[in-house]
Amino acid sequence: MSVQSLPLAGVAATIIKEHGDELLDEWMASLAEVADLAQAGPKARPDAAEFLRLLVAGLAESAQIDLQGTEWRAMREFLVELSNRQAEWGFSPVDTAEFLMALKRPLASLMQRVGGSDGRWLESWQQVNQVIDRWALYTMEVVQANREATIRRQQQEMLELSTPVIQLWDGITAVPLIGTLDSERTQTVMESLLTSIVENHAEIAIIDITGVPTVDTLVAQHLLKTVAAARLMGAECIISGVRPTIAQTIVHLGIDIGSVATKASLADALKLAFRRRGCKVESCNQ
Repeated sequence: MSVQSLPLAGVAATIIKEHGDELLDEWMASLAEVADLAQAGPKARPDAAEFLRLLVAGLAESAQIDLQGTEWRAMREFLVELSNRQAEWGFSPVDTAEFLMALKRPLASLMQRVGGSDGRWLESWQQVNQVIDRWALYTMEVVQANREATIRRQQQEMLELSTPVIQLWDGITAVPLIGTLDSERTQTVMESLLTSIVENHAEIAIIDITGVPTVDTLVAQHLLKTVAAARLMGAECIISGVRPTIAQTIVHLGIDIGSVATKASLADALKLAFRRRGCKVESCNQ
């Protein structure tokens, strides 16, 4: 973003400061003319007054249009709060930007009336007009950043929910996998599994891939990394849910799964885990 000078911004700052109440009234009146903003009503007035105060402070201290400057720090913090607050009111990012830009017409009218024959008011207005436009765009960036952060958080939560680790028995932990495995998800699976191994003192971990649609070289590598990490924590792994098609694919691709035990179903894997733990399951009817 280019940085432009504000040699006459002080003219606008002085006019806004001396005629703040009048300007605020005209700004609120202009909002009432915009259908999407008319709902703001009196509750938006304190925010509008604070914006004017911070605008005057910034124009008085700043010699440049630099939104990242220290003199505009309070404005940045305020606009983050404003964007979040108006989003809670049901305002769209465009509505919040238009809320600020609605100030421009009454401000231009006020500066023309007060400035009169002094030609400096027009150049000063043009500079302040740029500042208001920049801050309006900034509110849209804030909302967009918040939405992206929310999406990332929800994706992470969904990722964690899609990789639950279950304690099946004393010393036996299982992690059922559903969907495609990628590097990010494998890391989540590995972290969750290792944490469960430590917390539950598990000696055997079952990785069930019944819900994994396909197993290619990359997926196999991810599985083997998880197995290796579990072994380093002192737990042996059993991979269950190896369907005939997956077995054929593994052989066709020449993937070496080493000494990892594999079973066709989770039930078979659990039986193997019981034998390794020295447990015996008998029917109550016998």
